[in-house]
Amino acid sequence: MSHKPIMQTSLHIPGVTLYKQGKVRDVYDLGEHLLIVSTDRLSAFDVIMKEPIPDKGKILTKISSFWFQKLKDVVPNHFVSTDIFSYYPNLEAEKEQLLDRSMLVKKAKLIPYECIVRGYLLGSAYRDYQKTGTIAGYPLPEGLHKGSRLDTPIFTPSTKAEEGHDENISFASMKNTMGDIADTLQDYSLKVFQKASEYALSKGIIVADTKIEFGFVEDQIIIIDELFTPDSSRFILKEDYDQGFIDKSMDKEYIRSYLASLQWDQKPPPPSIPEEVILKTKQRYNDITELLLH
Repeated sequence: MSHKPIMQTSLHIPGVTLYKQGKVRDVYDLGEHLLIVSTDRLSAFDVIMKEPIPDKGKILTKISSFWFQKLKDVVPNHFVSTDIFSYYPNLEAEKEQLLDRSMLVKKAKLIPYECIVRGYLLGSAYRDYQKTGTIAGYPLPEGLHKGSRLDTPIFTPSTKAEEGHDENISFASMKNTMGDIADTLQDYSLKVFQKASEYALSKGIIVADTKIEFGFVEDQIIIIDELFTPDSSRFILKEDYDQGFIDKSMDKEYIRSYLASLQWDQKPPPPSIPEEVILKTKQRYNDITELLLH
């Protein structure tokens, strides 16, 4: 008999304060720490889909905790532990909800920007380049095509909207608002992208781009949220890229491409997603986890 995964889309933890509910993650205030629980909810174009991806939250937690530990000496981050029950035995009663999809993190004050690093010309960066020959105000050489590798990775921040879509901005605009903090965010983002990209490439994976979030713990800037997951990054197998298959990404882009093929205005309510597309998405998430972590 085949094992049917338990899908976790909504949580109820009695006696624990819900600090924030995001599109995918629920965050609880435990006093000294925050508890981040990654659900199986799927968000695309800033809309939560009706259908979850089985075990997606466990995959995101596994990959993020791997990167947080691997890159902690490059840039500090908020990760404390995935062994939440040793720290908070009172949560044992909720083990079925929390096991393998939860992590304890330091409390941090959010810096309201998405720090995006692009190593390849894909997605909205390619669309901007087609229109203007630039990305986020940076001029690029003529004659680049979709999927071109950039000579050096580029930092392209966006505002982090509470509702609606994030807005791409130039680094100059970010610096105008944030001052020297913008320089630190750019430096940190490029450093971890470089280190993660080198490691991923050793596993046969190209990190085409990623988004990173930061926060303050007192005066220290640290990485928060998630890190180099298939939800926040575009992964392409090097063997596929070498053969010209630049759209065959191992991440959430597969779902986005499916949705973009529909007559949908990218506003709620979302369309239904066929089971075949859900399962193929899960397979991509599983495959990238296997390659990265083994």
